[in-house]
Amino acid sequence: MKTEDKIRNQLAANPVIIYMKGVPSNPQCGFSAKAIGILNTTNTEFAYVNVLEAPFIREKLPSISHWPTYPQLFVNGELVGGCDIIEEMSNNGSLLPLLASAVKVPPAPEAAALSVGEVTALVKQGVEDADVIVEGEGCDLVITVISTQFIDLPLVKKQQLVMATLKGPLASGKLHAVSVKAYTPDEWQQKQAQQPSGLLQISL
Repeated sequence: MKTEDKIRNQLAANPVIIYMKGVPSNPQCGFSAKAIGILNTTNTEFAYVNVLEAPFIREKLPSISHWPTYPQLFVNGELVGGCDIIEEMSNNGSLLPLLASAVKVPPAPEAAALSVGEVTALVKQGVEDADVIVEGEGCDLVITVISTQFIDLPLVKKQQLVMATLKGPLASGKLHAVSVKAYTPDEWQQKQAQQPSGLLQISL
C-alpha cells in the first residue's frame, strides 16, 4: 500500500487523529506535548500516529495536508491545524464543539427508577406528617398525599409542596410522569365517604 493511501485510510477510519512526535504518554517535542495536553482536557477519544516511528508518513503527510510542521490534528478527515491553532480554538471555545461533532458520545445510561418506599420516604422528609399512597410502577406514578400542612393552601400550593420533595429525582430522570393528589385529612375523609360501595342496586 502506498504511503498516501495509508494516510487517507487513517484519516477515514479515525474521526479525530493527531500526527505527532512521540506518543500521548510521552511526547517528544513541546508543541506535541501542548497539543496533547489540550486534547486530554476535552475528554475526547482520539487516535494518534507517532511520525518519529513512521518516517514515510512524516515525509508524505505535509504534501497531503499542506501543513509543513507537527503536530497536525485532523477532524473528520479535514486538517484543523497545529499546536497554535489547537490552542487558539481551545481558548475561544470552538475546539470542543468540533470534536464533539465528530466523536459519537454514547448515551448516558438511564437512571434506575425509584422504588415506592424511596418515593414515600422523600415525600415524608418534606411533609413530615404525611400519609403517602403511591400507585403505579417504574417512573410513572400517582402519588396521593394527606397532610395537615395542606390546610388553607390552594391546590397549586399543595402540589408544589409535594413536588419540591421530588425535585432531585425528577431532575435526574429517576422519575418522569408524576401525578400528585394532595388532601387535608378532612378532604380525604370526605373523598372516601363519596366513594361508591361497589354494590350494584338491583331494581325489582
